[in-house]
Amino acid sequence: MAEGRNVNAKPANGKVSGASNPYAINLENFSRRLKMLYSHWNDFKSELWGASDAITIATPSTSEDLRYLKSSALNIWLVGYEFPETIMVFMKKQIHVLCSQKKASLLDVVKKSAKDAVGVEVVLHVKPKSDDGTGLMDSIFRAVNAQSKSNGHDTPVVGHIAREAPEGKLLETWAEKLKNANFELTDVTNGFSDLFAVKDNTELTNVKRAAFLTSSVMRNFVVPKLEKVIDEEKKVSHSSLMDDTEKVILEPAKIKVKLKRENVDICYPPIFQSGGGFDLKPSASSNDENLCYDSTSVIICAVGSRYNSYCSNVARTFLIDANAIQSKAYEVLLKAQEAAISNLRSGNKVSAAYQAALSIVEKDAPELVANLTKTAGTGIGLEFRESGLNLNAKNDRILKPGMVFNVSLGFQNLQAETKNPKTQKFSILLADTVIVQKDVPEVLTHSSSKAVKDVAYSFNEDDDEEEDRPKVKGESKGRATTLSKATLRSDNQEMSKEELRRQHQAELARQKNEETARRLAGGGSASMDNRGNGKTIGDLIAYKNVNDLPPPRDLMIQIDQKNEAILLPIYGSMIPFHVATVKSVSSQQDSNRNCYIRIIFNVPGTPFSPHDANSLKFQGSIYLKEVSFRSKDPRHISEAVQLIKTLRRQVASRESERAERATLVTQEKLQLAGAKFKPIRLSDLWIRPPFGGRGRKLTGSIEAHTNGFRYSTSRPDERVDVMFSNVKHAFFQPAEKEMITLLHFHLHNHIMVGNKKTKDVQFYVEVMDVVQTLGGGKRSNYDPDEIEEEQRERDRKNKINMDFQNFVNRK
Repeated sequence: MAEGRNVNAKPANGKVSGASNPYAINLENFSRRLKMLYSHWNDFKSELWGASDAITIATPSTSEDLRYLKSSALNIWLVGYEFPETIMVFMKKQIHVLCSQKKASLLDVVKKSAKDAVGVEVVLHVKPKSDDGTGLMDSIFRAVNAQSKSNGHDTPVVGHIAREAPEGKLLETWAEKLKNANFELTDVTNGFSDLFAVKDNTELTNVKRAAFLTSSVMRNFVVPKLEKVIDEEKKVSHSSLMDDTEKVILEPAKIKVKLKRENVDICYPPIFQSGGGFDLKPSASSNDENLCYDSTSVIICAVGSRYNSYCSNVARTFLIDANAIQSKAYEVLLKAQEAAISNLRSGNKVSAAYQAALSIVEKDAPELVANLTKTAGTGIGLEFRESGLNLNAKNDRILKPGMVFNVSLGFQNLQAETKNPKTQKFSILLADTVIVQKDVPEVLTHSSSKAVKDVAYSFNEDDDEEEDRPKVKGESKGRATTLSKATLRSDNQEMSKEELRRQHQAELARQKNEETARRLAGGGSASMDNRGNGKTIGDLIAYKNVNDLPPPRDLMIQIDQKNEAILLPIYGSMIPFHVATVKSVSSQQDSNRNCYIRIIFNVPGTPFSPHDANSLKFQGSIYLKEVSFRSKDPRHISEAVQLIKTLRRQVASRESERAERATLVTQEKLQLAGAKFKPIRLSDLWIRPPFGGRGRKLTGSIEAHTNGFRYSTSRPDERVDVMFSNVKHAFFQPAEKEMITLLHFHLHNHIMVGNKKTKDVQFYVEVMDVVQTLGGGKRSNYDPDEIEEEQRERDRKNKINMDFQNFVNRK
């Protein structure tokens, strides 16, 4: 992972230390920061710098280990580059530097700036390759002793970074001579920590760019990657996810982040944890176990990246079919972390952040206090964890504008009370990079959402559907299995599908047998409304009284479309029949040019027209089963047949739609956005299932309102409302290997689209027009028209995908 990379080996301007030449030290930054160093040293000499007369900084050689050193941080902060195997000694009137010839030639330019800024002389001691440097070290010690004696002190007080052990022959020799010299050594780590705590504008810009990269990786790569793995039910190890994420950090262009790759690096190998094994420390690693996304699983992802050596961090926890315990723990942690962030205000104590978080947990979930992490994070900058800026309950340092913190809070080793050993134990972690300001703190990683709706994924069916659906017992495991996405990933996947299919077939067979028995007994069938009447015969009324009949004309077949009736001449009178009583109508012509029209009516007792309640009530009634007429006018007969069929189809469609609407669950009324906010809109969309009717199909637009979506076309009757509360699953499919970009909603309850009852609605756009080139000739691959056309298609596809993506992200 991090082999071959030293954390602070990269200079502040992005050029790797040790490359051929064009290094350029920013002398303005050097002068300003050298003044800050000496001013801070003078102001807090006793409190933070151990009353030191001189400060020695020994920077070791580069290492393959991922590590953070105060000495390296000082090099980068002061001159913009790390100087490995270099010793610097800061004194009141001189700065002594022991280094190689190459480093000395680079540092030569700072002599004048140092003299102008703080009045000190920079003395360079060039160590030949064959020399161990002891003679040069002795000359530096003599200068320290001379300064001390001039100030009236016999024993010089020399500050050093006590925690950094010497590495390499040069630094070991220096440490040994320093220990044996007549010096009083004191640790100055706290002085450097306080000096680095408040960042200037240049440093804050670097932190912001690092945080932008970090949150972009989490939002644009990690989250989609996890969703794809879970959706496609792939087996992917934590370590492979770590490798893929690290590659994206090191090549920002992959996620369309415009930062130079030579300026960026990782803070630590990205961390992916799931399946019960959790470690909330930044030193944690991603193991080779596969990502666990069973029901009630928890996935922790942490990503840290650096820009010009300045660090940033973000961590998110994702919940898969979370139970009540997990949901509550996450909601409490989210509230606690936000409380900690809101207390990072100028003038507050550092401890106020952790105290605010602890108060939330004690109030909302006292049983979780023991599992809360002991700190709410640390300071962050050139070092991932800046000592002296721990967000714990005991730190009384005062917050200042320009301080930067990694606010990291979590619950460790919670019990989920599940039967799956991989989900029994879980932990939760949230981390963000935050800048302290005069008023409201700035959260740099806010674009990576941590809202419950964005991190909690539900693949289980609703509880009410699970109650209606029979439980399935796995023969090998002997436990009930519900229909959920997590279950379908388990080992008994095929068995569950086969068992459910059999049970569904058995249920259909039972319903069919009951229906047949009712029909044979003359009781009718409620499931055969598509073949019979939508209403019983007794309910059909064409005319309420004789006066409503149209005025009589010739004794010819008439169709009254307004009253949905057919008037037939029988025995010299026009007798009305409701069109719903007609079962079929047909016409034919014989050799003598005579035309015949045959009308067959629905009669109780015949196949597919069983007895209804009215026929049983009026058992003595006589029904007209069939009637035929002969005519010499074939055109009139043809028109009559066509009108009857059309009218019958319209009535049947209306009654079918009415019957389906009667079974719909009542939906809440759509609350239009109105003047409160402009609704989010996507235009020129098609819908599936399409609206009925024989006219030309029209595209429409979908708008997101207060509590739902509305799709409408230019026709007033073509409108569909989809409530947010009715959406069970929502899918967005960009046009990658497809010709369309679509949004798909799978609903809890059916709705009507036109006259169709459906639980699934799609809105889509065809990103490419299906065309056929006329002229037949095969076009060249280098045809400029062809190339231009392909480019237009790519631009159109990218624009449509982006519009859909923005719509999805905003909702």
